[in-house]
Amino acid sequence: MAGMATTYSRAERAARARAAATQLAADGIDGVVFGWVDNAGLTRVKSVPLGQLEHAAEYGVGAVPCFDVSLVDDSFTTAPSSTGPVGDLRLVPDLDRLTPLAAQPGWAWAPADRYTQGGAPHPGCQRRFARQVTETVERRGLSMRAGIEVEWVVADTTGAPATFGPGYGMTRFVEHSDYLREVLRALTAQGLAVLQLHPEYAAGQFEVSVAAEGPVEAADTTMLVRHTIRAVSARHGLRVSYAPVFTEGSVGNGAHLHLSLWRQGRNLGHGGPGPHGLHPDAEQFFAGVLAELPALLALGAPSAASYLRLVPSRFAGAYRCWGLENREAALRLITGSTAGQANAELKCFDAAANPYLVVGGVLAAGLAGLECGLPLPPETPSDPVALFAAERLPASLPEAVDAFEKSALLRQALGSELYEAVLAVRRAEAELFAGRTDADVVEAVRWRY
Repeated sequence: MAGMATTYSRAERAARARAAATQLAADGIDGVVFGWVDNAGLTRVKSVPLGQLEHAAEYGVGAVPCFDVSLVDDSFTTAPSSTGPVGDLRLVPDLDRLTPLAAQPGWAWAPADRYTQGGAPHPGCQRRFARQVTETVERRGLSMRAGIEVEWVVADTTGAPATFGPGYGMTRFVEHSDYLREVLRALTAQGLAVLQLHPEYAAGQFEVSVAAEGPVEAADTTMLVRHTIRAVSARHGLRVSYAPVFTEGSVGNGAHLHLSLWRQGRNLGHGGPGPHGLHPDAEQFFAGVLAELPALLALGAPSAASYLRLVPSRFAGAYRCWGLENREAALRLITGSTAGQANAELKCFDAAANPYLVVGGVLAAGLAGLECGLPLPPETPSDPVALFAAERLPASLPEAVDAFEKSALLRQALGSELYEAVLAVRRAEAELFAGRTDADVVEAVRWRY
């Protein structure tokens, strides 16, 4: 499992970093970037020259704790545990994910865990939260495979979409074939198994999917994929936006989360007695996720712009329901062509989310469903848009924040410090964008994610 900072002692981390630095030097690497994602969904980084990797692995690199309460516009709010400008944390790179960056020659990348200066895990570390919930799943004799789709819009130097060809169309694929080939080559060179790469629906929009892996690893990978796409785009003179909505009134960028539950090498989404082959554990797990979904939106759809994307008839999953291959349902069940491919897709999340908060929150909700033996509600086999009784998910950030604040489950799972920091950031961003027009919201966050 990802998380070498929790597995190895300081001396072991230093020894592993020395060996890694020798190999990186031979590969022409000069520096290493450490990345983490804050509660506003922004990826933050610090870097060290290669000669400092050993010290960084042993003792960490300083990181200001106030980023736990930073907002999308780089302003700050407060939470009960926040100390403002006082104090420091340590970023400890996970050397198990140390990766030379194919599109940034001379640089390598690693995700980081955050620790206190005394060496204790920081209770506000989102990656640590995701790892803890994953370990709880594993103690039940279960494992989870996860993958996060990455959608993005490429724009030219004026900020306009770089192509207006038809959705999924050959036109935009041909226009950007060299660019897409370099994206594919860079991801593959970094050891990622690309499953699909294609034009998406909105102007300038593309999507890439990579192979499923453990939950923490999947969150790490989506950071690396996005980092790589941004670097390749820059080399082609293109700008990248992962914002929930790039153009007002258009389909936005999702970050659909695919999940499959396993026991002893068997996919519990196939061959069982439940609906469409679900085993009881998988059925109860997904029922738990559905039950908690309004509150989970505060993690997976965290921006005011998220709710400009999360609207009916845009395949965004705006309704709290499930269905086999139902792309308007928040939970889409996919049987796949083989037993190993069966999974469920959560469509209501977007790329403004911190992926560690998403996978951790979803796993915690699924575990609650298992513990309660929760049954799935009746399937929605048709378009919920046309059903009078279909339940809309929260339609605004304040509504999602209200649901999150009422969730005893997520408060307990996240722990008081992380929960209160997330809640403070969501409340502050809801206030930040209160009264603004949709166009203002889109403009404000277009280039932030």
